[in-house]
Amino acid sequence: MAATAVRAQTAEKGFGGERLKEALFGYSFIAVPLLVYGILFFYPIVYAIYISRYDWGILGKTGNRGLGNYHDLLHDHRFGIAVKHGLEFSISFTIFTMALGLFVAVVVNSAVRARSFFRSAFYFPSIASSAAITALALFVLSADGLFNKITGLHHAWFGESGTALGSIVGLTSWTTSGTVMLFYLAYLQSIPTDVYEAAAIDGAGAWRTFWKVTFPLLRPGHFFVSTLLIIGGLKMFDQAFIASGGSGGPDNATLVPVLYLYRVSFNDVRFGYAAALGIALMLLMITLTLIQRLTFGRGGAA
Repeated sequence: MAATAVRAQTAEKGFGGERLKEALFGYSFIAVPLLVYGILFFYPIVYAIYISRYDWGILGKTGNRGLGNYHDLLHDHRFGIAVKHGLEFSISFTIFTMALGLFVAVVVNSAVRARSFFRSAFYFPSIASSAAITALALFVLSADGLFNKITGLHHAWFGESGTALGSIVGLTSWTTSGTVMLFYLAYLQSIPTDVYEAAAIDGAGAWRTFWKVTFPLLRPGHFFVSTLLIIGGLKMFDQAFIASGGSGGPDNATLVPVLYLYRVSFNDVRFGYAAALGIALMLLMITLTLIQRLTFGRGGAA
């Protein structure tokens, strides 16, 4: 019995040693990518926190401000406008893009003719250049553009403060919804078919089946997609820059957080204050992600 116990302990230690060797061998393959990721991702964050404590210009730091840059943020009227517009854009963009992407995903996931063509056609704007699409939209939606000639309206959609941000929301929702469609398609195809068979046996129609079966079962997809869209919405830059010529106009209507950060950095050359803006924006993204996590629930995000 004693000899058997000794052999069992030896085998257990050997098994543990093999597991450790296997783990170390596996980590050795990803050590270099992890190091590069840490340098390219975490180091800039740490360095931005360091810079945000100073008045930092082209030639480096010119004065120690401590938390002064963060204090200025709380009293910066234009930063407040930028955050307000950023949240308005992100929420509207997320709702419209999720609704459009889910609608198209449900349609092309059903037995329709030429659905491969429609998937590709609807996804195409997502891989096109956002700068090129925005430049084309500026031409089409100008005061004397094609859209106004067809509809009989007379709005300069990107040139009026009441419609500029909404126009960017509509444009960006359309160009991004193709990617959202692909995400939802993946989640739709992972739903077991037997739940639909049970719903059909119970006599549920198409609309009731969607709301009572499909939509709740897409909860992990809702969390994933909404998180990506909220973060992407807060990072929106190129459409606002092109539509306003980099000014955030008209009347600050397209001034969003990243565009304001750009102006503070390269127009005002206040890199310390811009770093504080970046840190504040990162904290805002983390906060909104946590709120979404609590909203959809731990189980829904798994």
